[in-house]
Amino acid sequence: MSSNITLNKTNRISGVVSNLPSSKSISNRAIIIKALAGKASQLLNLSDANDTQLMLKLIESSEPVLNVEDAGTTMRFLTAFKSVSGATCIITGTDRMKQRPIKILVDALRTIGAQIEYSEQEGYPPVKIQGFSGQKTSEVTIRGDVSSQYISALMMIAPALPQGLLIRFEGKITSRPYLEMTAALMRQFGAFVDFTDTGINIPHQAYRPATITVESDWSAASYWFSFTALANQTEITLPRITLDSLQGDRVIVDIMKPLGVHAELRGSDLLLTKANHVAEVSWDFIDCPDLAQTVAVVCAAKGIVGKFTGLESLRIKETDRIKALQTELAKTGASFEEVEGKWVLTPGSAALRNGILFNTYLDHRMAMAFAPLCALADVVIEDSAVTRKSYPKFWDDVRLTGIKTTLS
Repeated sequence: MSSNITLNKTNRISGVVSNLPSSKSISNRAIIIKALAGKASQLLNLSDANDTQLMLKLIESSEPVLNVEDAGTTMRFLTAFKSVSGATCIITGTDRMKQRPIKILVDALRTIGAQIEYSEQEGYPPVKIQGFSGQKTSEVTIRGDVSSQYISALMMIAPALPQGLLIRFEGKITSRPYLEMTAALMRQFGAFVDFTDTGINIPHQAYRPATITVESDWSAASYWFSFTALANQTEITLPRITLDSLQGDRVIVDIMKPLGVHAELRGSDLLLTKANHVAEVSWDFIDCPDLAQTVAVVCAAKGIVGKFTGLESLRIKETDRIKALQTELAKTGASFEEVEGKWVLTPGSAALRNGILFNTYLDHRMAMAFAPLCALADVVIEDSAVTRKSYPKFWDDVRLTGIKTTLS
């Protein structure tokens, strides 16, 4: 575990977020599709996030054991890619990764014709891939309310299957924008994708080489909306970002407007300034679960009652994010409880005291979601290096906007 980082209370936060990373979600998908399309493709402005760097390293590796560390996207996408590419390898990860389910994806890949076994616990990584025996079926049925990464993994390999693939949905689809992102990227590489409410039909076809420039990451941008909402005086510029984005997390603009953030596009930059906020907010995070921690912390800090749904997938992320939020929000005096099918955040009444240590549970989003509380008091964030997973230079940007930090 790395050093803790103390952020000094800062009333005025301003400046340009110079190190805002490129989209990890787009980068990781583009790397998989490029590997299937051939080396003539060019991927520009790839994310420097650890997850993406791992994907780049492992996609072409012929090593017998591939360690994805804590990268869930890399685990799922590589499992599908290696399964149909004739590879023989074991894909493993951290202890937490070994607790994150993969059975639904493995079952689908086995149905198609992949030879996969579990090296340890049934239904969980590590997985042992032993080649592809030939396509057994052109249809699979998968629950729509599971991680969208399972479905995206199947989508991207579908054109390479001799019979193509029809993916039928069972029940309601969650995180649909991520599936739309996958389909859009596949189309940029020349693939035909028929996306309906009941399933996705992708015929056998050849990807065409393409040149892709990856846009800035909206998930990373969300934390600067939080800083803006909480500081007394704020003027933050997010460079190279577009409202017309493939990323579902662009909805942070709409979520944060009633929470006190005005976003104005100026050329290719987005200017964030303070605005008035409401007393209570409701939001369904079914399509944008990675924003839930950020929004919950803002509500707790500003005294806004939050009523949230669509948080089911938070249990199987880098940590159990529901439990982690309950524990850490309690340190601010807030409660976060399930009431009649909704998660209700009730803020505390006392001011945030100085020097609270917020634990991160090896979860990058816990660290970045709680960091903006430095607008209200000195705060300590555990394990500062955890942010390398998605935003390696986050703390550099924090300092550039006027916040003093100390490692300990």
